[in-house]
Amino acid sequence: MDHPLKQRRSTAIKLEGVQVTLPSRAGPVAILRGIDLSVAAGEAIAVVGPSGSGKSTLLMVIAGLERATVGGVEVMDTDYATLDEDGLARLRGANIGIVFQSFHLVPTMTAIENVALPLEFLDRDDAFATARRALADVGLSHRESHFPGQLSGGEQQRVAMARALSPRPSLILADEPTGNLDLATGAEVMDLLFGLKERTGATLLLITHDRSLAKRCDRIVSLADGRIVSGAKRKVAAS
Repeated sequence: MDHPLKQRRSTAIKLEGVQVTLPSRAGPVAILRGIDLSVAAGEAIAVVGPSGSGKSTLLMVIAGLERATVGGVEVMDTDYATLDEDGLARLRGANIGIVFQSFHLVPTMTAIENVALPLEFLDRDDAFATARRALADVGLSHRESHFPGQLSGGEQQRVAMARALSPRPSLILADEPTGNLDLATGAEVMDLLFGLKERTGATLLLITHDRSLAKRCDRIVSLADGRIVSGAKRKVAAS
């Protein structure tokens, strides 16, 4: 069943004049310098750019993990300025799935316990049944009782992906999800991610240095020095 937000919403992400300035010993440092970005519901966009261009900060702002210093942030028709930290956490837990380069699994929990954890935070009675289905979606039913240390890197990333996507989020944020994987394993993980995105109708924002991955998205947004330098055009389908 589609999430009701997906059925009503035409714009998943709307940023207007977003700036992020962080303090440092040398004085304030501008990380994002006036970002205007609109992402349609169900769209897949890739964010590319050199290291230090602001890609990860952009993702953190959209996730509600970093506050914009200046500007407007609306995600799923919700103005982040109206939410406190608890409100952001609730929105994130129910509607946003985040996949990082580092797997961030709890080492003392089994695969199924790791996947069920955010569902338990949401007080879901079906946390473990849903986690079991999510592990099956990423081909790891046979590994649900294993601990992270007993899994390969690719398997750990698939568990992390199952955990992020088990609540069936409306928005998936992926920050270099194949960065710690070899090419073959990374390709398998991304095939799974794109497949799950298509099945659920979620919006996807993918940060990547891999141009071949970026080209699989509907649009490529390029950042440099905290500004969007290109990305207004959608990907043109091959004839």
